[in-house]
Amino acid sequence: MSEIRSTPDTNRQAKLQAFDRLLTIMDELRENCPWDKKQTIESIRHLTIEETFELSDAILEGDLNEIKKELGDIMLHLAFYSRMASEQGAFDMADVLNGICEKLIIRHPHIYGDVVAEDEETVKANWEQIKLKEGNKSVLGGVPKSLPALIKAMRIQEKARGVGFDWDHKEQVWEKVEEELGEFKAEYHTAETIDKEKATAEFGDVLFSLINYARFIDINPEEALERTNKKFITRFQYLEQEAAKAGKKLSEMTLSEMDKYWNRSKGL
Repeated sequence: MSEIRSTPDTNRQAKLQAFDRLLTIMDELRENCPWDKKQTIESIRHLTIEETFELSDAILEGDLNEIKKELGDIMLHLAFYSRMASEQGAFDMADVLNGICEKLIIRHPHIYGDVVAEDEETVKANWEQIKLKEGNKSVLGGVPKSLPALIKAMRIQEKARGVGFDWDHKEQVWEKVEEELGEFKAEYHTAETIDKEKATAEFGDVLFSLINYARFIDINPEEALERTNKKFITRFQYLEQEAAKAGKKLSEMTLSEMDKYWNRSKGL
């Protein structure tokens, strides 16, 4: 193993002291707080998921202060899991940190070894090849089954690209998008009856190809869709508020009447 090359960090001691403070507080809570004493690795899992989504929201909002707070919450959870595992003699925080350090060194041979990688694509390809050597039976084996479908599609495509299974040019990908859209439209747009199972599969192909194209033009489709969600919520809530001011109920309005408010919301 190559020696880790460190860069000067004038705040390193303060960071180590803060981390030690967190571990100390976690120990004290685990030993003295009725709620913390009761928790198990399984019982806080859903809370960790919630905190991760809260961090995601803060990132999308570009709110660095909230990002800092949410990172603190997640750091607490990491300390909590490590403390509970140490009680079972499984591992502790040192094992966790040393484990990720070793993995990073092994998977960056262009930094800690003699492998040459001058661009991002080569780094990704090396990463996937190393994972296979570590025992992964499939390049796609590391994609969590419980990932949301849109993010899972992104990760599947990225990992396939890492071993060369990908298109060469974005124009080829767009042709695939048009092909899938054309097939879906021809089959279902004018059909009086639809085989829902087959249509669902075909629609999935359309979405998968669009996600693939987004990746080729460096757009994060998850972020893009979430921005549209937020935009729709803002405009719809404006519609609700303005309709209420006018003494109207949405359920009693025509689409044409609602569109007037909707179009006004676009100027916000």
